[in-house]
Amino acid sequence: MAQNSYPFDSSNPEGGTAVVSQTQWQDMASQWGGDRIDYRLTGPEPTDLPFSASVVNGRQVRVSSGAAWVGGFYYRSTSSVVLDIEATSASKGRKDLIVVRLDMSKSAAVLAVLKGVEASSPAEPRPTQVRGGVWEMPLWVVDAPAASGALTVLRRGPFSMPAPVAYPWGAADSAALVPRNSMSFDLDGNSDGGQTEAFYGHDGYVITRHLGNSQTYTPSTANTTFQLPDADRIGRWRWIAPNTFWFQVTIRNGLDQGCNVKNGEWRVGLSLPRRSNPKGIQTLHGYMSNPGLSGLLPNMLSITATTEPGTSTLLLHTPNHKTPAEGLDGLKSFPAKSALSISGVIEANELKE
Repeated sequence: MAQNSYPFDSSNPEGGTAVVSQTQWQDMASQWGGDRIDYRLTGPEPTDLPFSASVVNGRQVRVSSGAAWVGGFYYRSTSSVVLDIEATSASKGRKDLIVVRLDMSKSAAVLAVLKGVEASSPAEPRPTQVRGGVWEMPLWVVDAPAASGALTVLRRGPFSMPAPVAYPWGAADSAALVPRNSMSFDLDGNSDGGQTEAFYGHDGYVITRHLGNSQTYTPSTANTTFQLPDADRIGRWRWIAPNTFWFQVTIRNGLDQGCNVKNGEWRVGLSLPRRSNPKGIQTLHGYMSNPGLSGLLPNMLSITATTEPGTSTLLLHTPNHKTPAEGLDGLKSFPAKSALSISGVIEANELKE
């Protein structure tokens, strides 16, 4: 039969079959997900995890009970299994893998040791993964030093995470009720904040990225005698990674007077869409177009911006336009008929460090 499909309640002349072979089962089941230990990582201590391992009697590794999905088949061990690790030569070490080995010719899966190659700088062996043959899923690597030195084990087994969830809106509050280490999606059904992806881990809930258009905001000028019109203060931003956002701001002064620094301050600034991280000053660069040479400033200014740690304020500086050796001065004005443009990436403080 050139065409077949399975499994159905009964076989039929169209190529549908009710009973599948173990090879057909593997072909089908491999589409359901990759190899993994049957345990969702929601924050347990390492000693609580399935297939925990420890060195016993010098040259053996004891692996505790556990269950796993391997090569499209289910494996379960209900008691500890002790595996022997071969001795090493006097001058070279070896790395072995402890694996769940599915052997289709034996119609069974068992714990086994995949022996590596001795070398001065040994590498971990690659597990065999052949459909219809032998399929191995690594659980641990065993470091076996030269001269049969003391064994150490490091975990290599993959785990499941909690399944992702979606909310029409209000994901930040709802996600606190799902298992830790969950991904969630806010589909923004109420058009408030954009479509977002988020992660709820041991540091708390944090948006990992915006999925749709950039968000808009109206940046304020900081330390100025007045605010320029809203239409001349244009901002865009989006989350691009956990606790990290990109933003872009354009501030135009279409007036015939400068928007100057107020008394008691020595530099103007602008507002960010979110607070910056309090652990240090972050630096960005921009430029200002000043075609009318307003405020006795050049027609084009290089702008260096620095965060005020833990706040949403970005402070602006420019090189001394008369004496470059003087270094940076605080920008004291948004000059008449000028336009400032600045963009960059900021680490935020959503996790309340």
